[in-house]
Amino acid sequence: MSKQVLALLLFTSFTLVSFGQSKSDETTIQNTVDVLYDAMVNKKNDILEKLTSEKLSYGHSSGTIEDKITYIDAVMNGPFDFISITPKDQTISISDKTAVVRHIFEAEGINAGEPVDVRIGAMLIFLKQHDNWKLIARQAYKL
Repeated sequence: MSKQVLALLLFTSFTLVSFGQSKSDETTIQNTVDVLYDAMVNKKNDILEKLTSEKLSYGHSSGTIEDKITYIDAVMNGPFDFISITPKDQTISISDKTAVVRHIFEAEGINAGEPVDVRIGAMLIFLKQHDNWKLIARQAYKL
């Protein structure tokens, strides 16, 4: 077998393995976003704790920025109760141990007793730590 053919086979094998890993990570990230939003709707403190980094920076479209403790407390005890959260037009980009997720964040909820519909843009950044993806940053913006 010539060196060129061997090199081509090795390159093709490496490319297929790399593609499979990133598709697997992409599926994991997509599932992580779904679990995160389910935890926000159903107020699952333990899941929120598990999926967020200790260094979380959670930015709202209003300009408010929360750390992990403040974010989880707001979800669990704040005046806004989510009924549903749906990410629309989601894209996921993964580079090494960092994943960037962008989507339109559509939600229904109750804010201080009043029904509210939310439609904003969101960018989430996940960092892979010990084989687990953790939300390290989120920034929402008005559309």
